[in-house]
Amino acid sequence: MSTESDITPSAADRHHPLLKLALELGPLLIFFFANLRGQWLVEKFPALSDLGGPLFVATGLFMAATILSLVVSKIVLGHLPIMPFVSGIVVLIFGSLSIWLQNETFIKMKPTIVNALFGVALLGGLAFGRSLLGYVFNAAFQLDAEGWRKLTIRWGIFFLFLAVLNEVVWRNFSDDTWVAFKVWGTMPITIIFTLAQMPLVLKHSINLETDGEK
Repeated sequence: MSTESDITPSAADRHHPLLKLALELGPLLIFFFANLRGQWLVEKFPALSDLGGPLFVATGLFMAATILSLVVSKIVLGHLPIMPFVSGIVVLIFGSLSIWLQNETFIKMKPTIVNALFGVALLGGLAFGRSLLGYVFNAAFQLDAEGWRKLTIRWGIFFLFLAVLNEVVWRNFSDDTWVAFKVWGTMPITIIFTLAQMPLVLKHSINLETDGEK
């Protein structure tokens, strides 16, 4: 089993950008739908009642969708993207604990753990002279060393911000509000943050084909 290990985008990544996006967002959308229509799903598929309430049903389907997305990614793209792979491991661990112990806390803390892990890993990597962000955005763009350093700092801080924000939401609001925020709140915030980095990306972008001809 291999994960992305080269900053240069693979041919599969370049040819299937929409598939890669669907594989990363699909499990989240299934999680939202299953929580919203948990009772309906249990009526249609009585076996799901063994998982518990709506949030536990959503968690079980989220875990299944995550495994499926990783399998499809491995088959079609030829590798396991780092962020979904790490997130998937945490989903399986915390999701299993949530269902087994019938304790929602574990699955609610999953975004906190994942985002904090990414934030610490990115900022920690810089401390050792390595910009790990290139392994995440390798299919999107290529930057010079200074560009990756600056972008890594920004994303590291942003991930830590998301970790704190998740703690605030799940500890102070209802389950439905937290699930809705997880899908429809975190996603727009991340998109806005990503778009805000475009001036930096454009300033430090490099053309691999041009550099290769020199």
